[in-house]
Amino acid sequence: QVQVVESGGDWVQAGGSLRLSCALSRDTDVCPFMTWYRQVPGKSRELLASITSDGTSTYADSVPGRFTISQGNAKNTAILQMNRLKPEDTGKYSCKAQCPGFNYWGQGTQVTVSS
Repeated sequence: QVQVVESGGDWVQAGGSLRLSCALSRDTDVCPFMTWYRQVPGKSRELLASITSDGTSTYADSVPGRFTISQGNAKNTAILQMNRLKPEDTGKYSCKAQCPGFNYWGQGTQVTVSS
């Protein structure tokens, strides 16, 4: 069973930075897309950014320039670098891996930004 493992969420003060990581629990074929989402209580899950296996990144219009998605060093990993964090960035960040024949979702990692 393949699992998506996210890490890096934390409590930070406004202005701080966090680096979220997403990886698969075991080796699989190359997954064409890795996508980060955010969910806030009472709202639907929001797509933030995607990266393809060849390193092409796309962002939702709502994503500030403070966020950058990149590939990790290992296959099927995705990094979300978040800088100059604001309280409105608070939420549960989760990752989806779109792999041949399957989509895998992680449990999410909580980011809390205090003012």
